[in-house]
Amino acid sequence: MAESNSYEEQRRRQIEENRRKLEELRLHHLSAAVREAAARPKPNPNPRPKRKAPEPGELRRSGRVAGLPDQPNYLDGAEQRGYRGVYEAYAVRKGPTDEERAGAVAKAEELQRRIHRTRCPAFVKPMSHSLAMNAVQMLIPKDFFKYLPEHDEAVVVVDEADDEFHMMYNAHRKGKHCHYYLDKGWKGFAFDHDLADGDCLVFHMTERAKFKVYIFRANPDYESDHTSDDSEDEE
Repeated sequence: MAESNSYEEQRRRQIEENRRKLEELRLHHLSAAVREAAARPKPNPNPRPKRKAPEPGELRRSGRVAGLPDQPNYLDGAEQRGYRGVYEAYAVRKGPTDEERAGAVAKAEELQRRIHRTRCPAFVKPMSHSLAMNAVQMLIPKDFFKYLPEHDEAVVVVDEADDEFHMMYNAHRKGKHCHYYLDKGWKGFAFDHDLADGDCLVFHMTERAKFKVYIFRANPDYESDHTSDDSEDEE
């Protein structure tokens, strides 16, 4: 019991000694001052000046390029010319006009009439954009079916330079409906001859499985490779 009392007395004296040392160091006052200073807003010694709002019509420029000379305005004067004129200056040819398309068809039909006078069959085939650029087959007009065989057959198409292109003639019959067309070579023919929307072709059947083809261009500015080669030979 005496040992317990002595331990409690020693503990009490130690606590009082600690309190005395804290009072001497004033640590609790120091911590309160730190908390108060942290809560107080800090003054800004160098306040950043506010940016001036740009005037109406003035362009904002980065400080990194503000000193560089002004770049040219490529649309300068577009308001006077009109934006349509600016667009047309860079526009590409989208397709033939109605007059150019009709002109190519008229020339093809005139050749067809001359061929018919020789008792030879021929048909006219105007080119659409998809037929000239993307199609893998070419449908033959119905009024030409009477000259064609009723079964599939390999055919040869000869161009104006006498180059031969081998294709397949296909005859599809389903009841009263018939679909005759050229494929397995048509896409290559269209690509090699640079066919375009509005062009018109005349297919002259010279033999049972052979066609001579003539191309009339809707684009009046078109110049074929064969034309340029021929002109060089003449020189």
